[in-house]
Amino acid sequence: MEAHYFNVNLDWTSDRKGKISSPELNKEIEVATPPVFPNGIEGIWSPEHLLTASVVSCFMTTFLAVADNSKLAFESFKCDSKGKLEQVEGKFLITEIILTPTLVITKESDRSRAERVLQKSEAACLISNSIKSNVILSPTITISEIVS
Repeated sequence: MEAHYFNVNLDWTSDRKGKISSPELNKEIEVATPPVFPNGIEGIWSPEHLLTASVVSCFMTTFLAVADNSKLAFESFKCDSKGKLEQVEGKFLITEIILTPTLVITKESDRSRAERVLQKSEAACLISNSIKSNVILSPTITISEIVS
């Protein structure tokens, strides 16, 4: 595969806020310094939220591809995520991102395959592989209640 570029533009608007956009996309996102920092603003996406969102959304898209290739039947997938901000040796870092996917499968006999698909998805996620943060996977797999 040849190199691809993903274009994102930022325009500062006021205070500690700006808007990001892409010529490839149709929506802007307002971004700001998070409230844990001086003059931070509540209720607006921060770089820390966006980094965590990048990991969880990449995990989902990777999961969907791996599940499809593995012929894993599932009824639903959702994933919560949490990025941990710490100060390490005088620098602020997102040291870990915890992914807590909930996967509903249709057959108990698919449980071990579902676990492997989730593990493989985390290992193959290109965003997780591109960052220093420790990505922790804590899945829950349940069986759907299909009534015949």
